[in-house]
Amino acid sequence: MTANGGAANHEMGRPALTPSENDLRSELELLVTESANPEHPDLAALTTLELATAMNGEDTRVPRAIEGALPAIAAIIDQIARRMSDGGRLIYVGAGTPGRLGILDASECPPTFGTDPSQVVGVIAGGSAAVGQAVENAEDSAEAAQQDMAALLLTNNDSVIGIAASGRTPYVIAAVKAAKASGAYTVGFSCNEDSPLGAAADTALEIEVGPEVLAGSTRLKSGTCQKLVLNMVSTITMVRLGKTYKNFMVDLRATNAKLRARSERTLMRATGCDAATAAAALEAAGGHVKAAILAVMTGLPAARAAELLDQSQGFLPAAISTGTR
Repeated sequence: MTANGGAANHEMGRPALTPSENDLRSELELLVTESANPEHPDLAALTTLELATAMNGEDTRVPRAIEGALPAIAAIIDQIARRMSDGGRLIYVGAGTPGRLGILDASECPPTFGTDPSQVVGVIAGGSAAVGQAVENAEDSAEAAQQDMAALLLTNNDSVIGIAASGRTPYVIAAVKAAKASGAYTVGFSCNEDSPLGAAADTALEIEVGPEVLAGSTRLKSGTCQKLVLNMVSTITMVRLGKTYKNFMVDLRATNAKLRARSERTLMRATGCDAATAAAALEAAGGHVKAAILAVMTGLPAARAAELLDQSQGFLPAAISTGTR
């Protein structure tokens, strides 16, 4: 019998692990994200309420872990915002759950902030087929990652955030290395310290949230951590790019009944106007909330308000100041 248990594997009808697979197994055993949670050793022994309480308790650890990384997150956002203000893109890259979370965050930016779909992009190992179901072995392909990055024609104004709970996913590491070689600013976001992903990137963002309640199921606390951080990255970046006014979404366009109602409420709250004035201003501005706000606050025609916004690079306070002189 070999030291790695190869004979035992054969006895059970399974092939022996290769040397590289043995190395991987040993490596994974050292990761916090793969370790067993000592506080909940037998899930089936708990009542349903106890299980829900345990999971909720574990989830409360996530914001506390993120709190310690806030200075690093803020510095990353400033880097991204500066590059996007010069025409760059924000690109998320991941495999499995992290890839899906990147796509989710990217897909919400156009309706929330009025961005072009090409400005914030999610890339997942295995392509679009991997969004709804697992694509076997896609996360192990460095070659596919290099091809996916090459297709983006990256520049030094772009920012690429590689996301992997383990910090060792080959596809994500290769994508970050390729993006860095293209001149893009790169971030390696993982939930283990001293990760290969962090080492490959310009900036390592490593937030340990502890063992999962279900050992190795990183869609849980690790996924929650990724979702919360990506929310911060995209939202605060858009604030820095002038996509908000006070605490309102003002760069959206009213393209359906729900958004028209929301847009009218936003316009009324931001300017103090009545519903009829808000509706008329939105119609004149083609549903563009920011232009409608500027028109109401300055008394300018919608077309002139749109021109002022362009001249102010979309920053509404500057446009208001110019329009009320």
